[in-house]
Amino acid sequence: MKLQGKVAIVTGASRGIGKAVAKRYVEEGAKVVIVGRSEVETERLPGSIHKTVEEIEAEGGEALAVRCDVRFEDQVEAMVQRTLDAYGVIDILVNNAAASVMTTFREISVKHFDLIMDVNVKGYFLCIRGVLPTMIERKSGVIINISSGGGDMTAKAAGRNLIYGISKASENKMALGLSEELREFNISVNALMPSRAVLTEGAVAYFKGNVPPNWGVGPEDMAEACLQLALQTPDTLTGWVGTDTALQEVIRTS
Repeated sequence: MKLQGKVAIVTGASRGIGKAVAKRYVEEGAKVVIVGRSEVETERLPGSIHKTVEEIEAEGGEALAVRCDVRFEDQVEAMVQRTLDAYGVIDILVNNAAASVMTTFREISVKHFDLIMDVNVKGYFLCIRGVLPTMIERKSGVIINISSGGGDMTAKAAGRNLIYGISKASENKMALGLSEELREFNISVNALMPSRAVLTEGAVAYFKGNVPPNWGVGPEDMAEACLQLALQTPDTLTGWVGTDTALQEVIRTS
């Protein structure tokens, strides 16, 4: 098993990409902390942190559900401490929790702007800052920022997703800069974007069940890419920003 004995924190793991990543890590022997805000699933949006843990345990894995709103420093600190109390170490952090409001730059409210930035930028910052002391002390760690094609600095198309794209570009820059800052501590930092839109429960809810034909890919593709990134060190891959398909080429040629 590729992650035997490792401990991973995955945020936004009630459903979608986060859930798929968590389950893939467990398949490879990791213990995973399932972080999110949803403790009870709803008809509109299925999934919860507890349901993810139940599914993992039913398959013989080990996981811990921790409710945490990544916008708040005290909740993130408590989540990190619960992880250390339960497992003693933190080897991998997958920053996946995200917020999006579909509207234009001209029309977005300050409230919704703050929501996107607080979850997608501040939340990533708080979670990284929370796990760094133990990773630095052990001189070992992996940090993965789940980004989006909306954060591609070479793409001009934005439409009703510009603010979301700005937040995702920040996540990419965060990975690029931190990779150099943390190289001396043997911590790899990368950002992963899906090659196509990902068909998650949130996407289905957004389209009210009327998902366009041949639209998007499953979250399993991102989960497999996250597994590959979890195996990297600064000597093999760090400061990388790209898609799941591009990663496969990088791994193949390395």
